[in-house]
Amino acid sequence: MNILTKVQYSCRVSSVLNKDVKQHGKQFMFDTREETSWNSDEGTPQFITISLEEPQKISAFSFQFQGGFSGQKSEVIMYSADGVQIHQESFYPEDINSAQLFQIVDSVRDKPCSKLKFVFQSSTDLFGRIIVYNLQLLG
Repeated sequence: MNILTKVQYSCRVSSVLNKDVKQHGKQFMFDTREETSWNSDEGTPQFITISLEEPQKISAFSFQFQGGFSGQKSEVIMYSADGVQIHQESFYPEDINSAQLFQIVDSVRDKPCSKLKFVFQSSTDLFGRIIVYNLQLLG
């Protein structure tokens, strides 16, 4: 079950394509509509930060990118409620349109997390753009 449908959260992103938040804003990663998406602007790294109002145990996360605009060398950084980093690990998305599931290592799954930062060090796009149709956090 997607944790983001059950708890209050806020989201920040590194950039929005042409600063056009009405067409390409971060809100479109969470609306579950296939025709909307967050589009970053050019450059690397790009990032997405999600702050949860109540700490949650996260076991996995899911991204659906647009093929050709996927993150490549990527990492997730997790923080506790007091702002201490509790985990950091790399993940390597495929350059496909389908949703991709990434499991968090077992040793961290029982640690409540209040903030996650996804950092995309590189992209399959020559200009470093990222396009995300859907992002979910799973408990």
